[in-house]
Amino acid sequence: MKERSLYLNNQPIDEAFQQFLAAFHIESITEIVNVSNSLGRVTAKVVFANNNSPLYDSAAMDGIAVISENTIGASEIAPITLKYETDYVDIDTGDPIIPPFDAVIMAEDVQDLSTIHKAAAPWQNVRPIGEDVIKGEMILPGRHKIRPVDIGALLSGGISKIPVIKRPSLAIIPTGSELIDCCCDLSERIMTEPVIIESNSHMLSALAYDDNAVATRFSIVRDDYDALKQAVKTAVQNHDIVLVCSGTSAGREDYTRNILEELGQIIVHGVAMKPGKPVILAVVDNKPVIGVPGYPVSAYLAYETFVRPVIKAFLSENYSTSSYENLISAKLTRDLPSSLKHTEFVRMKVGRVGDSLIATPISRGAGASMSLVRADGFCIIPANLEGIEAGEKIKISLIRGISDIDLTIVSIGSHDLILDILADFLLKNSKIRLSSSHVGSLGGLLALQKNETHIAPIHQLDEASGEYNAPILKKMFPNRRIALIKCVGRTQGIIAAKGNPLGLKSVSDLQHARYINRQRGAGTRMLFDYLLKNDHINQLQIKGYDREAATHMAVAAAVKAGSADAGMGIMSAAIAMDLHFIEVQNEQYDFAIPAEFLELPHIESLISALKSPEFAKICSDLRGYDMRKCGDIEFI
Repeated sequence: MKERSLYLNNQPIDEAFQQFLAAFHIESITEIVNVSNSLGRVTAKVVFANNNSPLYDSAAMDGIAVISENTIGASEIAPITLKYETDYVDIDTGDPIIPPFDAVIMAEDVQDLSTIHKAAAPWQNVRPIGEDVIKGEMILPGRHKIRPVDIGALLSGGISKIPVIKRPSLAIIPTGSELIDCCCDLSERIMTEPVIIESNSHMLSALAYDDNAVATRFSIVRDDYDALKQAVKTAVQNHDIVLVCSGTSAGREDYTRNILEELGQIIVHGVAMKPGKPVILAVVDNKPVIGVPGYPVSAYLAYETFVRPVIKAFLSENYSTSSYENLISAKLTRDLPSSLKHTEFVRMKVGRVGDSLIATPISRGAGASMSLVRADGFCIIPANLEGIEAGEKIKISLIRGISDIDLTIVSIGSHDLILDILADFLLKNSKIRLSSSHVGSLGGLLALQKNETHIAPIHQLDEASGEYNAPILKKMFPNRRIALIKCVGRTQGIIAAKGNPLGLKSVSDLQHARYINRQRGAGTRMLFDYLLKNDHINQLQIKGYDREAATHMAVAAAVKAGSADAGMGIMSAAIAMDLHFIEVQNEQYDFAIPAEFLELPHIESLISALKSPEFAKICSDLRGYDMRKCGDIEFI
């Protein structure tokens, strides 16, 4: 009688998987693919936009393009009649806005083709260059699984080919003398001998395909020790992952354990799951080999619990042996108005701050494809609801796994290019996501007061002392222990066209230029106001003072495109866009954080990243940054 192969383990699932994962080394390989064929692939490194989208200032509506200054004073009782070509031109959605025209009036707001009853504000109904994607900004981080919305954003940003991690190859070996392929003629065999239609390998192959692996099904191997041994050896030589279907239990012809023990090392045989207990986790020539139980439900559960996480590890994706619900409840950070006429699907960012899930709305602009890339989920507002007030609990339908949400650092505050670099660095090295909302320094501090963010990037100048950041924290958080994670010293200045054709030298010269400002609450805007006051310049003397951009790169993009002559921003943004830069002031850009958050694993990873030589090298290559205090902690 042949000796039965017994399994002795009954290990907890997570413990078994961690032992298994630690027993082999994974090395990712990069290949280049067309973006149009990249769905489901995983980016090998961070991807930056090659061009702006839109490529030019364009009409957002059908109507007439006008010179906004020429419409001042128009009203219902004093309409203005415009002259064709001199004061206006007909325009359709998507047409370029060519100076001196700087606004669009919708067709339905114009009578008799040329009579208007309301003044047009500068840049109304105009999609500015780079509104959706800005040249040089990060479209996708490294180790990101590409979704349909990502493909649209990549192509809009001028990316046609992309480096991705090569898909792992998966060998599936069905074994058992009783098995026959589903393509066989069953009529005679069923009558003469017991047979089972082999289906597990087809199911496993489909699951692997869905998980972005390349599966190869071997022909059925009969219950022959040497034949199965040779099949396993061949599979290990030519594939990254090997599944042996069946033969994992205690039958007399269940050879899988003995063969894997002979060729390599058994890590686990038997786990505390039912069905699926007799799964085998082994390593042969540094390749993971999984013995999959023969019952279909057991095979499915073995795949879900062990094979899928291994594939995700090869693809540098977050992996877990558990699954989660996609509907969660979260606290809304800002008022969410809504039309009574429509059901709205509002894109949301979600993160866990303290014990609460926090949800922040993203731009609802119809042309903002990047909002889909950045979204963690959707809040669906019914048509009969006017909106939701800040602080209320809302339901979020996640399009990202809850494990990603739990591994997210929420950042609300001032913008800097290094946030994109830091996000990629954290995801690549620590599997931590950095979710940034750019609302300016003051907006970030207000979010910090309401416990809606982990960190608030700030560069807040105190006019009285000339000191950055610490004074405002002492004022806004008198009874709370707050810390500053020191980040970078950086250079603020005037971003102007290449060659500086207007000969700009200082802030006072901006009275003679078309200016683009930062949004209200931004530290850069506050610095500009401070400099204007010192030079006794009224804001009304700055043409374009009320034209706002949300980031430094948006300012640089507007200057690069020629729709503005200058704007305040950081040196690295000017360099990235190959523009002229006039240094104005050095400042400190730091992360404000409640002191109790410093011990969170996410934040410890953040501090380690800031202190790393690799991160310092990346930032120094951008130029305009002083890294000497990066990662230091200062308690307020």
